[in-house]
Amino acid sequence: MLQLGDEVTLYSLLFVALLLGTRSPVWTTALTASLYLFMALFRFPQVPSSRARQVLHPATGCGRASVIAHRGGGHDAPENTIAAIREASKNGACGVELDLEFSADGAPILMHDDTVDRTTNGSGPLSQMKLSDLAKLDAAAKHRLQDKFSGEKIPTLEEAVEECIRLQLTIYFDVKGHPDEAAAALKSLFKKHPVLYNSSIVCSFEPKVIYRMRQSDPEVVTALTHRPWSLSRFGDGAPRFSSPWKQQWMTLMDVLLDWAHHHVLWRLCGISAFLIQKNFVSPDYVQYWAQRGVEVVAWTVNTRLEKDYYQELLQVNYMTDSLLEDCEPHY
Repeated sequence: MLQLGDEVTLYSLLFVALLLGTRSPVWTTALTASLYLFMALFRFPQVPSSRARQVLHPATGCGRASVIAHRGGGHDAPENTIAAIREASKNGACGVELDLEFSADGAPILMHDDTVDRTTNGSGPLSQMKLSDLAKLDAAAKHRLQDKFSGEKIPTLEEAVEECIRLQLTIYFDVKGHPDEAAAALKSLFKKHPVLYNSSIVCSFEPKVIYRMRQSDPEVVTALTHRPWSLSRFGDGAPRFSSPWKQQWMTLMDVLLDWAHHHVLWRLCGISAFLIQKNFVSPDYVQYWAQRGVEVVAWTVNTRLEKDYYQELLQVNYMTDSLLEDCEPHY
């Protein structure tokens, strides 16, 4: 449900900005009206709040703040594997966040990176590796517990989903790109396993992915993922560019992108949750989104002190790399 105050403020500010820029009341009115009509015609409504709550707060003893194993809990087991899903369930996670990618022959698989180098004993881009090639790799080869999980395979999306359904885990599908392919693969999966409509959410940093998913199947619960200043700075805050001019330009792009997420893109996509890097979450921020019918999910929360803050004070869902111990920060 759109907030009337939000819309009035948005279009009023836009009207003033256009008027200052064009100095033409006619053009200003026409452009503002065009944007209003575009949003009215092409935005998606949010799914019913009751179903969004069912996905985000499953009635399985998770409490008011659900704990989600990031990449299945990449500290406790090799990330994005069946072993990680099982460990997450055993260690008390309410759900798992899984990264969707594609092999060279179009098979949907679990993988965060666009190469296999960081997590396996293989090397090369996914775009050049068929599913049969990926099946030969050891997904535990670079993990700190490689001896315990030796021989763990890269799972297909279907294998991972079936395991999550068996263990009654909520799934946060993190789509890395490929909007058309991802929407088609997920739509097929939802039709095959209707329980996913009430036990999963599709997320992405790319608004076009979420919009395409809503086009493909408007009944799917969705979320936008966002880290402010991601264009101009790395996760630890260091500047991305040595050129001052380029750094300033990308900082301006970050401001515009952040504004778009908070005022336009969430409306256009009709999201039910907003996944935000943990350093930007506060009680006021949670309240801002709650007034818009959107829940905040924080990532990635990796210390006991932080977890207590999210569970006891903010009472919002959060993602973590480990359900067993404190681990390195993840941006």
